[in-house]
Amino acid sequence: MRNFLRDSRGAAAVEFAIFSLVLAYSTMNAVDIAFYTHERMEVAKAAQVAAETVWSTCNNVQIDLPATQNCPGLNAAIQTAIYSTGLGQAVSLASGSPSEGYYCVNTSGSLQQVGSLASKPADCSAVGSPTTSPGDYILISATAPYSAFFRVSVMGVIGLTSITQTSWMRVG
Repeated sequence: MRNFLRDSRGAAAVEFAIFSLVLAYSTMNAVDIAFYTHERMEVAKAAQVAAETVWSTCNNVQIDLPATQNCPGLNAAIQTAIYSTGLGQAVSLASGSPSEGYYCVNTSGSLQQVGSLASKPADCSAVGSPTTSPGDYILISATAPYSAFFRVSVMGVIGLTSITQTSWMRVG
């Protein structure tokens, strides 16, 4: 029995096997995180391109705004823009998108809605800035399905099923 306990032949193989498992799991996580990051950037790009398309399609402030009500071809232009990324038609508009309203920048530097499209406020007194005019902002949300490449990786265990990104654009 002493000879068996002192025998170290094969120890390197056991160490290599353990190290290989750790290395394989780390590699799977790196691959999944890379795929997720790439897809997330593509969805963000789709939302941004769609918002820029609204601005370029509906740029006649006197006629086209509010864009969701008065700009012909807006929805078709948004769909075309969203499909222009590397994900193609896997990206779609999120429910309720696009949305538009009148916003002002509040004292903490964040956008705050101050009026609906039905009634544009005269100024931004609702957020403490009576000398500023509210801006017409549009919000585009894009979404795409997501599934982890490896089910046992961290991304697979988290169980994400979709990626949603948003983009704001002042159109008027």
